[in-house]
Amino acid sequence: MVEGSMTQGAGQGPEVERTATLRDFRVPAYVHEAGPYVHSAHPGEAAPPPEETYPEGYTPTERDLPVINRGDTVQVTVDPEAVAAPQADTGQGPLYVVGDVHGYLDQLVAALQEKGLLDADGHWCAGTARLWFLGDFTDRGPDGIGVIDLVMRLSAEAAAAGGYCKALMGNHELLLLGAKRFGDTPVNSGAGTATFQAAWLLNGGQKTDMDRLQDHHLQWMARLDAVEEVDGHLLVHSDTTAYLDYGRSIEEVNDTVRETLTRNDADEVWDLFRKFTKRFSFRDEGGADAVRSLLDTYGGSRIVHGHSPIPYLLGEVGSEDDEERNDPVVEGPHVYADGLAIAMDGGVTMAGKLLVQQLPLGT
Repeated sequence: MVEGSMTQGAGQGPEVERTATLRDFRVPAYVHEAGPYVHSAHPGEAAPPPEETYPEGYTPTERDLPVINRGDTVQVTVDPEAVAAPQADTGQGPLYVVGDVHGYLDQLVAALQEKGLLDADGHWCAGTARLWFLGDFTDRGPDGIGVIDLVMRLSAEAAAAGGYCKALMGNHELLLLGAKRFGDTPVNSGAGTATFQAAWLLNGGQKTDMDRLQDHHLQWMARLDAVEEVDGHLLVHSDTTAYLDYGRSIEEVNDTVRETLTRNDADEVWDLFRKFTKRFSFRDEGGADAVRSLLDTYGGSRIVHGHSPIPYLLGEVGSEDDEERNDPVVEGPHVYADGLAIAMDGGVTMAGKLLVQQLPLGT
């Protein structure tokens, strides 16, 4: 149990409505396409990023990742009005990042406790440590709202101890915001008419999350940054260069994303969601140049991202013709793109591992 207010243990939580589970880890056709970048004409010089291309008819309403039932979960309660006063700065502590959580609250608590960030009761015990979540708190798993509540509470507890707990905007935060705001309002998806509600359901939306979603959750998600640079690490959610469409500095990107959400135009928000859903830009030929285009623009010496599960990046997935399949084995982050990219989505939704990692690697 995480804290005394959590009364719903194993087998006692609310019944979770889940979307159908794919029987295998099929990779859609566009996954295998080569990256849109060519090698730079001069070593170390990033090639200008052309428009990312996807097969005709591609839309993020097409579910391309599985939804796995990982069992019951516990509930974490939070007082949205409680704000702890930060203590005097005692110096920066170690830096940690967390990959995609997707509603798996139990696994998150266990992973944070294993790293010494939470105590046995689920409270911050890491002093001046710094913790960044890379986005995607909800959908696919059973308790996305519980995850958000925990992150909000840890933000206050860490600040009171002289550290911090912060979070980035993932595509599933945009999806949940859109489903709540716009519902079945038609949007121009680029491949015909779509709706946020349909996309949310197709991509693992949980009725229990929507039922428990409150105004303070929506306000918190809408204020999340999309990009940050910390200790030479450029932190983003998605392995895409689409961030370049929203500004030439970190501040400009974050302001543009917030302004887009503030304008509350369904088509604009859909386009933002669609671009943040793109993936695999750093993989295959030209991937390192794609990373360099972001590092050269926003700073940092390495990019750290979630979004694309490591088993997909490695091709360690089955096919629908497999009579038997093994769950993917993820031991830790995946370093690729000439050592410039660190992937942090361990594939918890496909029975992989929820990753919490101290940076820089090797510390």
